[in-house]
Amino acid sequence: MDQIKAGAFLKDLRREKGITQEQLAEELGVSGRTISRWETGNNMPDISLLVEIAEYFDVSIPEIIKGERKSEDMKEEAKEVAETMSDYAKTEKEQLVKSIRNMSLIGLAALLVYMVLNVTGVYERNNVLRYAYGISEALIYVTVLMFPLYTTGLLSKLRISRSNYKFKSIPQPVMKVIAFIAAFAVAVLIRILISKTFG
Repeated sequence: MDQIKAGAFLKDLRREKGITQEQLAEELGVSGRTISRWETGNNMPDISLLVEIAEYFDVSIPEIIKGERKSEDMKEEAKEVAETMSDYAKTEKEQLVKSIRNMSLIGLAALLVYMVLNVTGVYERNNVLRYAYGISEALIYVTVLMFPLYTTGLLSKLRISRSNYKFKSIPQPVMKVIAFIAAFAVAVLIRILISKTFG
């Protein structure tokens, strides 16, 4: 898949429509910077956004992915589209794996800090280490709570469901941060409940 070509095609479609990157961003519920990254070919839209983009510009999803209007040779085009969709799915899968890997590293680091502090018991004599102990324990819960959000695609579904509401202007990276903070808050509540229940 040629992301540069696909990005240039999206840029042409936007210009044909006579709208700015910011206007398109508002329509799709993403940031202007996200549109810019699409148009330069640095990133591609999530699969969940392709239908919305195709409908907005009145083109097909294969046209967006290929970065050009339909050709006359439909048989060859169908083959190319299948290959392109496969590449697109592979790219999206790689992004998901990267997010999960980063989350796993955070969880592993938190687990190591928690275990060292717990085994040595030094956190009991130092306020800073006690704080680090509590944060690392909460981060372990956060990691566990964030996995389903990523692996089930709930974050993408949340972006789609909010596209018709006043929150649609919140960029997806900000939504991820909000989800992380919410998971952290839930983790802290779980920790408080556990400590009150089991002393």
